[in-house]
Amino acid sequence: MSERLNIILIDDDTSAHIRLTKYADAAKDISILATTDNSYHALELVKEYMPEAIVLDLELNRGTGNGLLFLRDLQNLSSLYKPYILITTNNSSTITYDCARKLGADFIMSKHQTDYSEKNIIELLMLMKDTIKNTIYSQNPDYKNSEPNVQKKKRLTQLINIELDLIGISPKAVGYKYLTDAILLVLNDQGHNLCTTIGEKYAKTNTSVERAMQNAINSAWRSNNVDELLKHYTARIHSEKGVPTLTELIYYYANKIKNRY
Repeated sequence: MSERLNIILIDDDTSAHIRLTKYADAAKDISILATTDNSYHALELVKEYMPEAIVLDLELNRGTGNGLLFLRDLQNLSSLYKPYILITTNNSSTITYDCARKLGADFIMSKHQTDYSEKNIIELLMLMKDTIKNTIYSQNPDYKNSEPNVQKKKRLTQLINIELDLIGISPKAVGYKYLTDAILLVLNDQGHNLCTTIGEKYAKTNTSVERAMQNAINSAWRSNNVDELLKHYTARIHSEKGVPTLTELIYYYANKIKNRY
């Protein structure tokens, strides 16, 4: 079996994210679909990406929630398939370990063991890859049909990011990820109440989401060469300010990418 093992990383250590991604990229058999330090957001990511494996830190001290809450909530999604759960933790409590196993953890790797490393996590997943995939496929015959949707979303996200980069919207701007999500929602025919949907995802108010997106657009038009901007953004700008409105830009790129894809 040659397909990649798709995983989601739930950890509050940014440096661990970087190291795991580095080793996963080098392994070529592992694909990290998403990372988060929020156990509640992680549940939404599981429903969205349907990963085959999850690397889960139990104690998200610098994030939100914790690993046990995530396992409990994952169990409550009774209609969902069962991804492989690899726990990494600084916790040494046998009671906590027993609870994690009862909630569905498949493997617990202590960060205190002498040979612990992100490289070893990837190597373990590579060792388990075929068994994990075969188990999921045998228990969930329809699972494979969902895989193209994951790949499609990744491809659409890449196309959106390329377009936003061309008009100089900075990836560091908060509005960048909101605009990406908004365009994706329109592409998936979920364009109603965009700011509300995105706000719920990131626990932000509608107003703050809308302001962040418009600020990102305004900053691009203020900071970059107008001729270069209009070379890539060819739609008519109706605003007297000479800057696309939020709705104009989102639907322009949704239609442009839909026609291309």
